[in-house]
Order: sequence, then C-alpha cells, then structure tokens
Amino acid sequence: MPVYLDHAATTPISAPALAALTSVIARSGNPSSLHGAGRRARATVEASRETIAKAAGAHPTEVIFTSGGTESDNLAVKGLFWSRNAAEPARKRILVSSVEHAAVQDTVEWLEKHEGAEAVWLPVDESGTVSLAALEKEMSDGGADSIALLTCMWANNEVGTIQPIAEIVALASQHGIPVHSDAVQAFGSIPVNFKESGLAAMSISGHKIGGPVGVGALLLGRAVKLTPVQHGGGQERSVRSGTLDTAGIAAFAAAAQDVTDNLAIENPRIAALRDGIIAAVRSAVPEAVLRGVDPAVNPAGRLPGNAHFTFPGCEGDSLLFLLDMAGIESSTGSACTAGVPRPSHVLLAMGLDEDTARGAQRFSLGHTSSHKDVDAFVAALPDAHARAKTAGMAGHQSSIQTASTR
Repeated sequence: MPVYLDHAATTPISAPALAALTSVIARSGNPSSLHGAGRRARATVEASRETIAKAAGAHPTEVIFTSGGTESDNLAVKGLFWSRNAAEPARKRILVSSVEHAAVQDTVEWLEKHEGAEAVWLPVDESGTVSLAALEKEMSDGGADSIALLTCMWANNEVGTIQPIAEIVALASQHGIPVHSDAVQAFGSIPVNFKESGLAAMSISGHKIGGPVGVGALLLGRAVKLTPVQHGGGQERSVRSGTLDTAGIAAFAAAAQDVTDNLAIENPRIAALRDGIIAAVRSAVPEAVLRGVDPAVNPAGRLPGNAHFTFPGCEGDSLLFLLDMAGIESSTGSACTAGVPRPSHVLLAMGLDEDTARGAQRFSLGHTSSHKDVDAFVAALPDAHARAKTAGMAGHQSSIQTASTR
C-alpha cells in the first residue's frame, strides 16, 4: 500500500462524508423545485449550509456554494474588483501577495490584461510571510483611494506559512478596503473564523478537508457587494447561478463538521507526525533546507501537516519519481507547463534562486496519516535522495559539457 504524503493536493474522503454522499446521491430532486423531492433536496442544502457556517464561523446566509476553491477565488476577486471599480473607476489597484495559489494569481493577471486592473504584488520574507510594512506603504499617502481590494491567502499551499490575516485586515479596514482570503489550506487544519477575521470574502474547498472533489464555498459578508461571474437562475443570492449539487454539499458539510469537531485532537497529532518527518529529513539529508516557518521556533506560524524542503543538487521531479517507485507519494509543489518543470513562484518570491527552487519537495499529512507512514518515508528517503542527487549531478554535468562544445 503506497504511503500518501500529498494531502495538500487532496485528502481522501472521510467516512462521514462518504456516508452522506452515498445516502443523498441515491435520491433525486432539484433544490430549486417546488415539489416534494425538490423541497427535500432544499432542506438538505440548507441544513448543510448551517453546518458549514458553524464550522467556519459564519452566518448561514454568508455561505455561497461553488464548485470548489478555484471558482470561489475567481468569484471573489473578479466580483469584488468589478463592483468596486464600477462604483469608483479610480479604484483599479489590486493588492495581492506574491505567493498566492494560481487560482488567485492567474485571476489577477487576467483582470490586468482584460479589465484594466493594476496588480500590486506584495513582497514576502524568506519564510513566505507577507510584509506588513510594504502593505502599509501601499495604503499611505492617499494611495488607498485607488485600491479596489486586497487578496491574501490564509496559509500557503506549498510551504505551509500562515499569514498574519488579523493584522492585514486591520490595516485594510482603516481605509475601507475589502479583503479576500483563500483559506483552502487553512480551513480544517487550523482554527478559522470568518466573522472574527473581519474578511469580506473567504474561499474554502471540500476535497481538502475530507469531502468530495467538485464542491466548495465562498463565504461572503452580507453587506458586501459583488458582481456575479456567471448568470442564470439566480441561485445563491444571485451571486452564483447554477443547480446546486445536493449530494456533494451534504458530503462537504459532513466533512466540515467532522474535521472541526476533531480539530483539537487532530491538529497536534498531525503536527507531531510533521515534526517526525522534519527530523527524519534533517538526519538523513543534513544539507536539506526546511522552507517556510520553522515550527520549533514558531509553532503557530506553520500548518500542522506541511513539511517542505529543498534538496541541493537534485531535481525535485527526480526525487518525486524515485520516492514514488519506493511507495511514497509526495509533491514538488511547483507548476509544470507543457511537460517542462519550472521553479515555484512561491520559492522565487521567498528569495531562492532557480536552481535551489528546482530541488523542492513537499510532504503533507492529513486525517489518514500515521506513524507507520512516517516510518516508511524514513526508510525510503536515503536511497531515493542519493539516486536523485546522482541523477541531478549527472544532468548538470551533461549540460556543462554540452555548453563547452558550443
């Protein structure tokens, strides 16, 4: 049985979520229909809405169901920009952290190209934490009048750094600037409360917390104006039209209740497993460098299930495949376009050079992880790393030899 260490990408469906999914999917009924089957489906949706709202610290009317984190991010960023810019055309700037997930990064870049937005990429330090000084500077000297919104993820999907959301929102609120946060990695891993955060909008996803793929939510303040991205039947406060996935929503709610009910137990358990992985890597490969916040220094600064390293002298993809052959499933945490591996924009924003960034490997844990998984990883790492480093050095030497003949 392979050891799964890629929970940050998706986590196996939980037992309560699977039970809810199979129970509801066997029944028919469009929740917008007025007959009995429709009313029963609507009752399931609304009960699920209340469950998710409670889990996320929101009011049920603030839960807008979507197909997942990517749609929620698009809806929040585009919708807030269009609404704010339409009301005040001078508001063209979008403040965005330089370590965002592609769902936010690409959305902002699309708005730049097609809608006249101006992106301001907020720098981060070597741990991946957004610079509050840079944020404050962008808002000073009257610059706040040109800002449409600010978007900053709650926790980074690659290096696990938890951002200072409370401080970010406090700075933005002084100037009346709405803040959106992609909380896909944070929700279900650490305590998250939408009401207490002061956010205008927050994105969450089902399959990151033990729910099914294809369902998520945008938590949207009741007083926040947002222009819809798609149009149709006017479901979900006329913000997100489309027939609701009753079974998926029920499973999402079951997963949300399960993960938040058990958070106080699971958070330290998973953090202990993560610390075991960190210790094992440092012991087996002393030159490997932990990226992000060191939990030994600041336990609250990193997601409990995230361990991210760069391995000097070897390609992350090589190490991934060699670990996979040994039954360990991990991730490089970086994008790959047209089959050509590229260094992570997150690591580059943290100040790493391209060669160093290419040696990245992310190990992420979740509700199915165990000490046996860590033990199997510890046994497989030394040989996989040695072989990956040899392959990486051979490739590097080959490129040097080729260049010398030109």
